[in-house]
Amino acid sequence: MSTDTYDQKWLTELRATLTHEFEAQTARLTQLTADTGDPGEAHTNAALIAATRQSLDRISAALRRLNSGSYGDCERCGTAIPRERLEILPQARFCVPCQQKQNG
Repeated sequence: MSTDTYDQKWLTELRATLTHEFEAQTARLTQLTADTGDPGEAHTNAALIAATRQSLDRISAALRRLNSGSYGDCERCGTAIPRERLEILPQARFCVPCQQKQNG
């Protein structure tokens, strides 16, 4: 399967949504990495920075899959990830059964 499984209008809208989210997360990361001077916030900021970077990595990977035509293919078994799952979790890399195996 590939992006041929999904209609182009939806993929175009999805690309725009992911791009917007990437920009928002990048702005958030910039704000988080600004030195507030408060050592009490350092631990919380470190956790927020890590979570934001992880989100950026997932969004970037989804955009790469869209560009390569492999978006929506389960990275484990290769079957098409249902559109309903991608609408809820656009960065999904696995179908539900493979995600459950991945989580253990």
